[in-house]
Amino acid sequence: MARPLREQFLLATLVVLIPVGAVMTWAWRGTYIEQVEQLNQEAHRLATAIAEHITRTAPGGDSRVELEAYLGSVRLLDGTEVQIVQSEGGALVAQHRRGIPAQTEPAKGWVVMSGRPWTVNVRIPTQVASARAAPIFRRTLMISGAATVTLLLLEFLFLGRWLPALKRFEATADRVGGGDLTTPAKIRMPSLELEHLQNVFGDMVEKLRTAREAIARQVEEERRMRLEVESLQEQVIRQERLAAIGVLISGIAHEINNPLQAISGFSEILQREQNLGPQVKNDLALIQKESARASGIIRNLSRFSRQQSSKPSPVMLDDVVASVVELRQRRLQEQGINLQLEEAATRPAQAVFTELQQVLLNFVINAEQSINASGPAPDRRIIVRTRDNDAGVHFEVEDTGPGVPAEDESKLFQPFFTTKPVGEGTGLGLSVSYGIVRSFGGVIGYQRGDSGGARFFVDLPTSSAPAA
Repeated sequence: MARPLREQFLLATLVVLIPVGAVMTWAWRGTYIEQVEQLNQEAHRLATAIAEHITRTAPGGDSRVELEAYLGSVRLLDGTEVQIVQSEGGALVAQHRRGIPAQTEPAKGWVVMSGRPWTVNVRIPTQVASARAAPIFRRTLMISGAATVTLLLLEFLFLGRWLPALKRFEATADRVGGGDLTTPAKIRMPSLELEHLQNVFGDMVEKLRTAREAIARQVEEERRMRLEVESLQEQVIRQERLAAIGVLISGIAHEINNPLQAISGFSEILQREQNLGPQVKNDLALIQKESARASGIIRNLSRFSRQQSSKPSPVMLDDVVASVVELRQRRLQEQGINLQLEEAATRPAQAVFTELQQVLLNFVINAEQSINASGPAPDRRIIVRTRDNDAGVHFEVEDTGPGVPAEDESKLFQPFFTTKPVGEGTGLGLSVSYGIVRSFGGVIGYQRGDSGGARFFVDLPTSSAPAA
């Protein structure tokens, strides 16, 4: 199991101190043995010097008192004992001891006196050897202690420089592991190896960030491509539905055009009758006008279903609003719905009159049906607004009905989608209106009105030519 760096250095220091202590003990023991040997030599020299002196000077006599007085005058080490004994038998002739006798085995030296049957014995306590070796041992111990303290200081300085760098690497690794790939700032490292490691680590983080950005770009590109594919799929579905609408409209147009032609023709013939009243003639003229408008709408629907573009021309929004009001005003009054106009557009739109009329009429009919579906209410209004804007002209139809549920807003302009009950809507009105407005280069959309009802709006490009 891995250990902390401080603990490893401490163990290494202890491992170093053990052999150092062993070496110091061995050195002290050797010094002590050398000192004991030296004491033996000193004891022998001292015994020799005493024997020579007694022999040479022949002090006052050979009495024990005189010999001991002489021995007392000799300078001896503390604890040293000098004895003069008979060479044969070992009888004590004289002795002198300085201080307390040694408690351990002393160092010994002896010599036989020439001309006399005496032997001089000198015993020096081994404590002297210990005392002489002690300064050397203390000096060695001080040197070893100083070296140990120096070693610990070096370790402390080393750890003080290395540990912060290693902890910074650890913190940076945790941060990178947490997803933060910001390139770490470079700091001064205590060694060339750590500096190299810092550079390698920074390069690694940079490569990781680059890889993540590349992956993010790839994911975004895949998402964009997926959205494009989905958009293309929606366009294909819309085209298929519009193709089905085209087949349906083509058959309807063929079947309806003939009755419309008959209605228009007979209304024109009846208008030539001389005995008709003014009101009847006005009604017949309205029948002829609306029949012609219906025929134009059917032709436009047929062109839209075949994806054929009409030729837009300048159209005043007020004229389109007036034609729709003329057609729906009476029915709205019968249902108790107030049609409110707020006309402020002054510029012509670049569009086809009958197609734009169809879009507005579809908005008004939807608003009428929404109000009726909500039941009796004190405020039953449809507001038609027109105005100029920066890009062109704008018109909108707002009602006081319940509005469109939020979950259905994204599907309003899809073919065959309707919020009306079964049998009351085909789901084609808004999708056809969407195609008409887009063919003019305009924008069609939905918003929730201020009163909570529906608000459908159209933005169209303006025309520089005056309206016909």
